[in-house]
Amino acid sequence: MIYIQLFISFLQVGLFSIGGGYAAMPLIQSQVVETHGWLSMNEFINLITIAEMTPGPIGVNAASFVGTRIAGMGGAIIATFACILPSCFIVSLLAYIYGRYKQVSALQNILACLRPAIVALIASAGFSILGTVVFNGNHIQLSSVDWIGIGTFIVAFIVLRKWKWNPILVMSLCGVVGLGLNLLMGGIPK
Repeated sequence: MIYIQLFISFLQVGLFSIGGGYAAMPLIQSQVVETHGWLSMNEFINLITIAEMTPGPIGVNAASFVGTRIAGMGGAIIATFACILPSCFIVSLLAYIYGRYKQVSALQNILACLRPAIVALIASAGFSILGTVVFNGNHIQLSSVDWIGIGTFIVAFIVLRKWKWNPILVMSLCGVVGLGLNLLMGGIPK
């Protein structure tokens, strides 16, 4: 019975979490904490932390964690499968439709109209992250600029573009350098 409950709960999460993993968090909270009581609110907060730290989509990580916690390895498999099933079905359907009708001018016009909106959404997210990183989450003021972060970004960008280093190595080195410089300059910024 618990497997069926896990499957239905995470199928709903996968089906209705339009907008990505962070959009899924309220749905997961509703299912896991409020509806079924599988986790307390403190455990759910820990779940979010763990799901963010581990590689992969946050919703899938959360499904795997909850499934493991509630019903072991079988629960993890069921919850994860249920969470990704709607996306797999919808993407497969859209790929089929696109493959079959990609020459239709109406479809090409729709896709051409969507491209600027997608670029705007990505740019908006990028500027939001940039503002948070550069100004440490404060209002735009020169005194709150994270010069270490900007310098690290410029050096990493040059190393990636000019010398084509492995991005994972560059990210790791940036983390070590940033941590070291922040410790030397008076502690880790909040």
